[in-house]
Amino acid sequence: MVGKYWFLLCSIILGCLSCSTDKQVNTSPQQPNILFILTDDHAYHAIGAYGERLANLNPTPHLDALAKDGMLFRNVFCNNSICTPSRASILTGQYPQTNGVLDLDGALPADRQYLPIEMKKLGYQTAIIGKWHLKEAPDAFDYYKVLPVQGKYFDPIFITKELGDRREVIDFHGGIQREVNISNSKGHSSDVITDLTLDWLESRPKKDQPFFLMHHYKAPHDDFEYAPRYEDYLADAQIPEPASLYEQPLFGSVATLGENGSLKNRIGTSVSDRHPYRSYTAQYGFQSEDRKQATSNAYQEYLKRYLRCVKGVDDNLGRLFQYLKDNGLWENTIVVYTSDQGMMLGEHDYMDKRWMYEESMRMPLLMHLPEKVNGKEMLQGQQSNLLINNTDFAPTLIELAGGVAPGYMQGKSFAAALEGKSIENWRSDTYYRYWMHMVHHDIPAHLGIRSQDHKLIYYYGEHYDESKNGTGSMWWLKDGCYKIEPTPKAWEFYDLQKDPRETVNRIDEPAYADIVEDMKKRLKHIRKELKETDEKYPHLQEVIEANW
Repeated sequence: MVGKYWFLLCSIILGCLSCSTDKQVNTSPQQPNILFILTDDHAYHAIGAYGERLANLNPTPHLDALAKDGMLFRNVFCNNSICTPSRASILTGQYPQTNGVLDLDGALPADRQYLPIEMKKLGYQTAIIGKWHLKEAPDAFDYYKVLPVQGKYFDPIFITKELGDRREVIDFHGGIQREVNISNSKGHSSDVITDLTLDWLESRPKKDQPFFLMHHYKAPHDDFEYAPRYEDYLADAQIPEPASLYEQPLFGSVATLGENGSLKNRIGTSVSDRHPYRSYTAQYGFQSEDRKQATSNAYQEYLKRYLRCVKGVDDNLGRLFQYLKDNGLWENTIVVYTSDQGMMLGEHDYMDKRWMYEESMRMPLLMHLPEKVNGKEMLQGQQSNLLINNTDFAPTLIELAGGVAPGYMQGKSFAAALEGKSIENWRSDTYYRYWMHMVHHDIPAHLGIRSQDHKLIYYYGEHYDESKNGTGSMWWLKDGCYKIEPTPKAWEFYDLQKDPRETVNRIDEPAYADIVEDMKKRLKHIRKELKETDEKYPHLQEVIEANW
């Protein structure tokens, strides 16, 4: 009898230990749901809560409420301001040379879709709905319904994991073609994507299991096709204009302007008619002898279209947030709102993104947090100036889910900051690199670092793929062919405390010589530390070293 009872006791103890181990590795009753919302090109200064020049237009009341009751982060940056690389960094926690996605031709196969892989290990059901833009199917997710490539604003089709309405061969660019399941839809993409997410939340297979849901809008990507119901929104408003749209005599360098201004009209597509092949003045038909008035008219049209797309996103987020509240999910769901990069909204007379300037590389980041996550009290109604970049998202979400970020991720978790704690040995600089030299929007290849107070940019001005030099660009017309050509090499340095709009390049001012020299050393160290040097591209290594 003693042996029998001893066997039962041992079995109970072993069973309890087994359950305890499973809880540590997989799930906990208090695990939060995580809703990660990503828009495309939504600049931080087009969100009211950031208090910038567009705030009084009230474009984002639902996001503003999210920020007021949750957390708002003011210093969040992407490391490459273009859709595909930024998304890859968010999903992998890695910089481009490590995850292999340098530009719009990059692809992310399922075995490198690390964030959903790690979340599933922690017991989460995973889903992604909306824009994907990483060519390979998002097969690491349990469920997906994503736009092919950029997707359409109206009546978009979706690639689905399960059998949809039909099978179709899709061209994903970069030499990738695949036959995929296609599902049809009717309506504006922001409305449709929200409907699909609400449908998934309502019918998800395991409602007793926490979810990790990536909800990605196409909006407000160009060319800003808003839903017709927003036609009257801002129709009679005068949108505040940035001063640098018209006048900035001390901005830039020979790399962005050319010798004696010889490239001023060729580098950086424009709002005004400055750029000969692509400008909003020409696109919207506002050419006039009064160039300043034409520029203003083009800017007003651009911003109204853009903000109507933003308004459509915000209204749909109101629907989504209300669903979470009505269904008892809000109090145990972490909601993250960000964008894959920023957007030049007329600053420096630039359109699009790609630049290392603030409006382009800065990402919005707003978070709604349950009162407690993993038994730890979270801050509410606070702001943070911590220097964060998009490689930090995955490690942070993994920690909030109860896990530990794997060693292959290069980003760092800022979860402790959500509790109001300081984080030891946090970065003092964030690294940036734009690889797509003179493609699409005529922006030279460049790299640099941004600290809390200063920014150092180096324009090395050559394509990383040496075989493309002399071929394939949209704008450089030479000998009857469009060609990519090298551009001048130069440094730019901005004092962000004195000059937050980055209108004065102070690279040659003696007062900053020591700071510039120190930042150059730090930039070189960071590139080596992050494996972001150019051993694979010896022609770039030679150019960069020669002009350092």
